[in-house]
Amino acid sequence: MSLHVIEEPARAARGGFALWALGFRPFYLLASAFAALSIPLWALQVSGWLGHTYLAGPLWHAHEMLFGFALAVIVGFLFTAGRNWTNQPTPTGAALAALAALWLAARLLVLTPYGWLAALANVAFPLGAAIALAIPFVKAGNRRNYFFVGLLVLMAAACAAVHLAQLGVLELPARRGLQTGLDVVLFVVSVMGGRVIPMFTNNGVRGAAASRRPFVEQAALGSVLLILVCDLSGVQGMPLAALALVGSAAHGARWLLWQPWKTLRVSLVWVLHLAYAWVPLHLLLRSLAEVGLVAASIATHALTVGAIGGLVIGMMTRTARGHTARPLRADAFDTAAYALVLLAALVRVGLAALLPQQALAATLLSAALWSAGFGIYLVRYAPVLTRARLDGKPG
Repeated sequence: MSLHVIEEPARAARGGFALWALGFRPFYLLASAFAALSIPLWALQVSGWLGHTYLAGPLWHAHEMLFGFALAVIVGFLFTAGRNWTNQPTPTGAALAALAALWLAARLLVLTPYGWLAALANVAFPLGAAIALAIPFVKAGNRRNYFFVGLLVLMAAACAAVHLAQLGVLELPARRGLQTGLDVVLFVVSVMGGRVIPMFTNNGVRGAAASRRPFVEQAALGSVLLILVCDLSGVQGMPLAALALVGSAAHGARWLLWQPWKTLRVSLVWVLHLAYAWVPLHLLLRSLAEVGLVAASIATHALTVGAIGGLVIGMMTRTARGHTARPLRADAFDTAAYALVLLAALVRVGLAALLPQQALAATLLSAALWSAGFGIYLVRYAPVLTRARLDGKPG
C-alpha cells in the first residue's frame, strides 16, 4: 500500500485544493509539521546555529509545545467542532489563512531577537481564535460551549504573562504563565475526552457499554479547575498534593467507566483510552512532585507527551478521516504513529523516573520517537488535508 493513499478511489486524486475549507486542515498540518521538526530546531538552538533568539533553551521548548503545537490543534478542533455545534460557519478561506499565517509568524518571531513582535503575535493568535469562535456561538445562542471562548482568552493571558516576564515588565516567573496554560489545556482535554471517548467507544466497539456518572464527571472536572485556581494563586505543597491525588482518583474512575479493556482490537479507539490514562497518572505524579518524591518535569511530561500527545495523534487521524469522508478505520501507518507517540511518553516518563542517571538518553530517545510518530502523520495526511472531501460536501 502506498504511503500517500488512504483507501480512497482514483477520483480523490483529482480533488480540488481544500486546505482552507475548514479549521482542522491547516492547523493539523502545521501542528504535525511543527511536532516533527521541533526536535531538529531544538538541536540547532543547543548547537548555537540559530544565533541570538528571543526565546531559547527550555523556555522556548515549553512555550512552543504549549502555545504553538497544542494550541494549534485545539483551535483547529474547535473551529471544526464549532461548526457542527452551531450550524454556523467558522473561519474558512482568507480568514482561516490569515489566522494560520499569524500562528506561523508567532513561531518564527520567537526565533528572532524581536521580543515585542513575538509577544504580540503569540498573544494575538488565541485572542483572534477566541473572537472567531465567539461569533458563531453567539449567533446560535450556543451557551453550553461559551466557556471555550473564555479558555482561549485565558490562554492568551497566560501567554502574555510568559512574555511580559521574559521582557522584564512583570516580576513574575515565566513558569507561572506556562503552568496556567498547561492547566487550561488539561481542562480542555478533560472536557473533550469526557464528551468524545465514551461516544467513540460505544460507536466503534460492539458491546462496549462505556458510561458516565454525574458525580465522577463533576469530581474529575472540578479537581482540574481547582488545580488551576491553586496555580494561579500560588498554592503549593500538601494542599495541592492532596487535591491532585483526589483528581487522579476521579479521572481514574472516569477512565474505568469507559471500559478501555474492550477496545484493544480497534486502534482508532484504544489510542484515545491509552492516551487518557496518562491524565490520572499525571495527576498522581503531580501530587508526588509537590511533596518532593518525583521530579516536577516527569509529571509535566506525563501530561504533555502522554495525554496531550496521545490524544492529539488519535484525534487528528479520526478527524481527518471523518471530515474528509474516509473510512473510520486506522491502518498500519496510523497504528504505527500511535505506538511511536505513546512509546515516546513511556520512555520520557518511565525511563527517566526509574533510571534518573539515564534522563538525557531518555529525553533523546523520546524525542526521536515523537518526531517519527508525527512525521508519519504529516507525510500520510498532508494529501488528505489539502484535498476536497471524497463525497463532494463542503469542509
